[in-house]
Amino acid sequence: MVKESTTLRRGAGEALALEARGLWAGYDGQPALEDVTFSIETGCLAGLVGPNGSGKSTLLRVILGLHRPWRGDTRVFGSSGRPDRRRLGYTPQSEQVDWSFPVTVLDVVLMGRYSRLGPLRRPTKVDREIARHALESVRLADLADRRIGELSGGQQRRALVARALAQEADLLLLDEPLSGLDATAQHDLIALFEGLRQEGKTLLVATHDLSCVAADFDHAILLNRNVVAFGRPSDVFTEELLNATFQRHLLLVRLQDRTYVGHG
Repeated sequence: MVKESTTLRRGAGEALALEARGLWAGYDGQPALEDVTFSIETGCLAGLVGPNGSGKSTLLRVILGLHRPWRGDTRVFGSSGRPDRRRLGYTPQSEQVDWSFPVTVLDVVLMGRYSRLGPLRRPTKVDREIARHALESVRLADLADRRIGELSGGQQRRALVARALAQEADLLLLDEPLSGLDATAQHDLIALFEGLRQEGKTLLVATHDLSCVAADFDHAILLNRNVVAFGRPSDVFTEELLNATFQRHLLLVRLQDRTYVGHG
């Protein structure tokens, strides 16, 4: 299935978590997104796949309301305009975070409560309990008092996910969370994503890692400024569509008994 429907589904009748409709955006007059349209239903684990410069980060920033589109719009749980930050969680690329900042892991996760605290309010006992529960969800509870810079790369990414969970977000936008992780750390993070999906969370994960998307995700969006294809990984990870998405180095992706070829 390639662009037969603009909606990525897990089951009929579920509410839409995210819609992008005719989205154009860019910088200094140069387009980064061109007529991007798709929808994702609640409870879906979707991979946003494309090469560097394909517009993945720009799309996430537009959804978050951090970058104004030239035209078109997005809807989060049916609402247009500025999204409700309490329902929308975000983890940036690891390279965008100052891991040397002198804060504890718990402090980082408590930042997810700020949108609910309001100005000049301090975290309450309830806020701290929610933050600690989020740390338990990502298996970092025993590291709550450790400095964030002392954690491994995989642990730091899990801490950022915990921050989004402490926000009590229903839709998680994750920008390259698997980048640079070893196989064990990737496996742990994917298992966490699957657990969140089972709880009814919706996840849109920007990634270069086709093998993880092929093996574990419900759907894939192939993006190179515009949406090349979307649907189940087994349907859209074809040589033709991957070649249209990636345009440089050879990739081999194995899914069950099939090998998919593309460029990255």
